[in-house]
Amino acid sequence: MMTPQIAVFLVLAAVTVAGAVSLILQRHPIHSALSLIVVMVALAGLYLLQGAEFVAAVQIIVYAGAIMVLFVFVIMLLNAGEEERTNVSRLARYVGVPLGIVFLVEVAYWIGRATAHLGSAPPEMVSTRDLSSLLFREYVFPFELTSFLILIALLGALVLARREDSD
Repeated sequence: MMTPQIAVFLVLAAVTVAGAVSLILQRHPIHSALSLIVVMVALAGLYLLQGAEFVAAVQIIVYAGAIMVLFVFVIMLLNAGEEERTNVSRLARYVGVPLGIVFLVEVAYWIGRATAHLGSAPPEMVSTRDLSSLLFREYVFPFELTSFLILIALLGALVLARREDSD
């Protein structure tokens, strides 16, 4: 029997997979970035279905909002055009597809192996307060280090864009 939660899950899963495939197949970087935003928003919806409101909000605010805006600005600053197909990119298709299939089979194997021993005991619930306390007390250094890495990436894009203008 199809419950509403399963129906919403199937729709969000299909949107996520379609966005990911679109991300890979797009030739223009802006279209790829927009496809990635679709994936991030659909993942936030999946997190909401699991009852992880905090993670869904972080997914929207941090990934779909801030990081994707950064990606779009970097793409625009570098004036990246449509991808040109070369012999190397055609060769990558013939090597990448079999490797992708092997990777999917291996992931399926490890997921099956990891979930084979799971019992019916429900997982321990963690509150948003506990999660935020861990994030801002125990893991504050990696959290802040990520913001510095994003800032450095933005400055690097600006430097690259300035070099092209000065030539």
